[in-house]
Amino acid sequence: MDAVTNQAMASETGNPKRARALRLMGGVVVIAALLAAAWWALFARGRVETDNAYVGGDTALVTPQLAGTVARVAVGGTQAVKAGDVLVVLDDADARIAVAQAEAALAQALQRYGQAGALADAAQARARGRTAEIAAARSRLAEADAALVRVRGDSERRRGLAGSGAVSAEEIASAEAALKAAAAARAAAQTAVTAAEDTARSAEGDAAAAAALVTGTTRTTAPDVRAAQAALARARLDLERTVIKAPVAGIVTNRNVQVGQRVAAGAPLMTLVPTTGLFVDANFKESQLKTIRVGQTVELESDLYGGDVTYHGKVVGMAGGTGAAFALIPAQNATGNWVKVVQRLPVRIALDEAELKAHPLRVGLSMTAVVDTRQ
Repeated sequence: MDAVTNQAMASETGNPKRARALRLMGGVVVIAALLAAAWWALFARGRVETDNAYVGGDTALVTPQLAGTVARVAVGGTQAVKAGDVLVVLDDADARIAVAQAEAALAQALQRYGQAGALADAAQARARGRTAEIAAARSRLAEADAALVRVRGDSERRRGLAGSGAVSAEEIASAEAALKAAAAARAAAQTAVTAAEDTARSAEGDAAAAAALVTGTTRTTAPDVRAAQAALARARLDLERTVIKAPVAGIVTNRNVQVGQRVAAGAPLMTLVPTTGLFVDANFKESQLKTIRVGQTVELESDLYGGDVTYHGKVVGMAGGTGAAFALIPAQNATGNWVKVVQRLPVRIALDEAELKAHPLRVGLSMTAVVDTRQ
């Protein structure tokens, strides 16, 4: 159409040079249009872009695990630290006293365990001694039985001779008194046997109770000893926790702790912002999400470095809802003056660690993200 138009114009003007120039210009325009269409088809088609993207990271909130007074603050704001570096030191006087008390309690538990073993041995020895006493008491009972039989026989013989006058009344009375004494001695011997058996049973019970404290255990497995060891371990752990160390490498931010300050367990002292493991949350429009999938490659540019540095990443996930859906005050659209607003959904993009190391970023920086949806 352009060529026909040019020819018509050339025929109207009657200037051949002008006609050739117009034809040349028309050809250039057509070639440029074809090149633009080819570039769009090869490079721009299937790519979605947004400049509503920001660097994010999993920050670490530094908090004490026990209450105490701050003795030293080893870092300042904006300072870079490595994992394990000392950040804050709490006064450890109380913790050291607790460790000493726990060590003393462990020594007492070990001492009591040794005493329990000795008492168990002594109780068993007493139980064995009571068994010997029972045997002796039974032997005395047997002697009393024999004496009673002998005295009873003498008494019966004298009573049998009482009618013949061969035995005097005094001898009969003496024999009866001896019989009563033998019977009393026998009863006393029986009582001694019973008492010895009761004492032996009590001694066996004491021995069993004493043995129960040490049977099946050692100095390191006894319940009291293990409880004391656990208390000592807890005291030593509390002492270690008076030195607060960096859980991750990062930049110190929001430091709000001073020397002499009394801090409670769980109180925020500072925040560590990581320099590695960063990601980008790109907020794409609803109309752009149709072709975005997990695993697609992304090219990113930061406002910090401009177009001189290009980052490469991958889509690793999408948020479960838009930012408006999780706002503190969600939008209320059930009104008469409702105006539709295009919503945006955060898309999480993982960055290349090597590129981050070469060109560090900070949390919150602005980025431009282009997702290649042709994959």
